[in-house]
This record gives sequence, C-alpha cells and structure tokens, in this order.
Amino acid sequence: MSTSKKRISCPVSLIIIVTSYLLLSGCSGDSNSAKDKINVVATTGIVADLVKNIGGDKVQVTALMGPGVDPHLYKASERDVSRMADADIIFFNGLHLEGAMAEVLEKLGNRKKTVGVGNNIPASFLLSPPQFANAHDPHIWFDVRLWMKAAKVVHEHLVRFDEKNQEYYDSAMSAYLEELQSLHQYVLSRVEQIPENRRVLITAHDAFNYFGRAYGFEVRGLQGISTAAEAGTGDVQELAEFIASRKIPAIFVESSVPVRNIEAVQAAVKSRGFDVIIGGELFSDAMGSEGTPEANYVGMVRHNINAITAALIVE
Repeated sequence: MSTSKKRISCPVSLIIIVTSYLLLSGCSGDSNSAKDKINVVATTGIVADLVKNIGGDKVQVTALMGPGVDPHLYKASERDVSRMADADIIFFNGLHLEGAMAEVLEKLGNRKKTVGVGNNIPASFLLSPPQFANAHDPHIWFDVRLWMKAAKVVHEHLVRFDEKNQEYYDSAMSAYLEELQSLHQYVLSRVEQIPENRRVLITAHDAFNYFGRAYGFEVRGLQGISTAAEAGTGDVQELAEFIASRKIPAIFVESSVPVRNIEAVQAAVKSRGFDVIIGGELFSDAMGSEGTPEANYVGMVRHNINAITAALIVE
C-alpha cells in the first residue's frame, strides 16, 4: 500500500498573516503576570486534553481541531493564527502529524513558546516505518505508556513557564499518571480476552502501530500513516485478500476517515467468498464529541479497546 509522506504547503498569504500577528502581539506589552491563567492553544483535541489534565485550573486551553477532524490535512485559518499569536504557549503533537500546519508552526516558533510533545520523546521509543520517508509514526497516544511520557513533556514546559505553581503541576501530573497507568492495565486485561490468533486489527489508515506494538496486535491499515496518501484499487484488493485468507472476523472504520474506504474493503472481501463485519467506529486522530464518554483521552481509549474486543471475540 502507498504510505509516502506528502507535504502540503502553507499559502504565502497565511505566512504573511502570521508575521503580521506576531509583530502586533510583540508590541502589545501584555504580560502573563497580569493574567489569572496561562493562555494555551493546542492543535488537536487529544493534545488539548493532555494539557488540561496537567494544567488544571492554571490554564485556559483552546483546541484548534474538534471531533472528527483529520489533523494530517487540517490547514490553519486566519482565526487559528490569531489565537496562536495571542497564546502564551502552543502545544502540538509534532512528528509531522499536523503536516499542513508545519510552516505556520515553524514561523510561530521563532517568536512564541511552541512545544511538540512527540518531538520531545526520545527517538528510541518511536516507530520509524521504512515506507514513511525517514520520519517517525506520529500516533504515539495509542500506546498509553508513551502518552505518559507526553504528559511529562507538558508538565516540564508548564513548570518552566510558571515555576511558582510547580507544586500544583506536580500533584496534577502524579494523579493523571496514576489514571493512565490504570488505563494501560485495563487495555491489557481486555486484550487477554481475545484469542491470540484473532489479535489482528484492520483499520482505515495506519494509525494503530503503537497500539499493536504495545498490546500484541498485528495491525494493517488501508491508507498510509498519513491520510494525505490515498489508497488505490490495488491497496483495497491486497487488504481484502489478506482478510479473506486469514478469515479475520471484523474490520473497523475511524471517526476522522471516510467510511467508504473500509466499505470498499468489505465488498472486496465478500467477492472472495468471505463475510467480514464492520466491528464499529474507532477514534484515531480525534476524540469524540463534547458530552460523550469519548470526549477525553481515557474515554476514547476505553471505547476503542471495548469495541475491538467485542468484535474480535465473536464466534
């Protein structure tokens, strides 16, 4: 399947807007000491949720990307640029997840405190698929233990910015790490219910490789690690042959990737004389809608492993 990295250029006009906002914000004379909370902008909802858990009452967090938004293709609007220019800190995932925003983030990073949580995790913990042009897989949150490392990155930079409240951040991080450790154990306990020969996860794109490494799954995605690399007919047929030959009982759609891609695979499998069900929707690059259990990271992970287990243990 095609998994080449695709660079999406940022319009020159938007770069000019970024520069203008930075010049204006640099003359504002506003200081953090006059504010009750640190003004944080996060690119994805998943990163925003992490900052909220560590920053608590000391931060005001705005997420640029909401539920169902694909961060690989997301392009910053003028409003986004304004929000980032006014922020005290910008947290983003990094590792090329926000591919279409790369130039904007780089420009802002020259004048603003910007933190790529994935970029701050040692490379020895990261996956580097050979087909992804010498880049790391950005979907680190699917290994809960790696997301615990991301929490420490957020904690470190909040403390650097707001040292007087270190004790508060230390306490919040300690509590959240305990919650994440419990989540990791929950995922392991659910995986144990799935027979080993059924621990094969088929999804719309290659977002779950860290999940596979951490929890013992063979993982296949129709599209590449970045959804900017489109799947072709050959990819569909190749994946369908794999599913039919292995008699894999279920495949999954993703909340931020079009359903038609996986439906095409399902039809191709059926033409080979085997019926594979769509086992449900997984949250991959975005969390669920506000007010749902999947609207935060812990709820999203619990939903995913519950859906995977339910579909793969069915006889």
